[in-house]
Amino acid sequence: MISKIAKISALVLIFIAVFAASTYLSLTLIIKSEDTVVVPELVGKDVIYVLESLTGLGLNTKVRGSEYSSEIPKNHVIRQAPEPGSEVKKGRDIRITISKGATTILMPDLAGLPIQQARIILEENDLCEANVSSVCMNNIERDEIVTHNPPEGKEIERKKCVDLLVSAGVMANKYKMPDLYGLSPGEAILLIEKNRLIQGKIKYFFDAEKPSNIVVSQEPLSGYPVSEKTAVNLVINKEPAEMNRQNIFNLDNSYFFRYRIANGFISRHVRVELYRNGTATDIFDSLIKPSEETTLFIPKDPDNFILIYVDDAIVKPDIIPFKKLFAMERR
Repeated sequence: MISKIAKISALVLIFIAVFAASTYLSLTLIIKSEDTVVVPELVGKDVIYVLESLTGLGLNTKVRGSEYSSEIPKNHVIRQAPEPGSEVKKGRDIRITISKGATTILMPDLAGLPIQQARIILEENDLCEANVSSVCMNNIERDEIVTHNPPEGKEIERKKCVDLLVSAGVMANKYKMPDLYGLSPGEAILLIEKNRLIQGKIKYFFDAEKPSNIVVSQEPLSGYPVSEKTAVNLVINKEPAEMNRQNIFNLDNSYFFRYRIANGFISRHVRVELYRNGTATDIFDSLIKPSEETTLFIPKDPDNFILIYVDDAIVKPDIIPFKKLFAMERR
């Protein structure tokens, strides 16, 4: 009887030991399987796919660098470490090398693109910018690529530089520079404006044998071809003593300026410039209602002159000496 009980007890103990061992082994395997993962095959895969796959497995992606490859497409994995099939713990780093593509590519088409966009495409393809030339083109917008060398589709090695021909836009109209010699400064500037040129610098030079307060030199010279908005520099014959003279503003030493806006329904922008000793100053700048009159007193001086702009177009002002005006009013 006692032996039978002993046998049963021994069997129970053996069962318990086997059960405990199997439970321990099962738990160990489960825990171990949760802590480790198998590294997948990454070579030839797109880098975005690789990042998503490794992140899903709880692994980190480390890029070791990039190389040119004629076999692996650009932005795909060339090499990996550890090798595929390796068991690693979660949180480990997987190192990859990314392909920069083939060492040669087909030249992309840049014609018609803005130069800023063309430069971005060159940089993306590991190409550089060489010589940039410009030419006037009536049918191509300014700063757009006209053509390039090497041409589109030609095989070119990376790191090579590309010559660009860029449009300078529509060719500006050419004019014959008018002769300003002998004109007063005001007449000269009016003629400059009428020819779509702009006033440049005004300098003074005195020659006693020539009339005072006239243009004695100009740049560009008379007859030279000029384009719109070319700056015209003038030299005025003027005695130094006159340049240093201070003008006293009073009624007897003034001009009366007036300009009346024509009848209508729209206000006009009126701006008056006073040129004095080669310096332009805005003395009036405002919107004027239809039929309204603008009046100003201008210091009287042979070298002073004014330009009046109505909606940015020059018009002829009505200037009356104050003494004459006073006499007219008395009548």
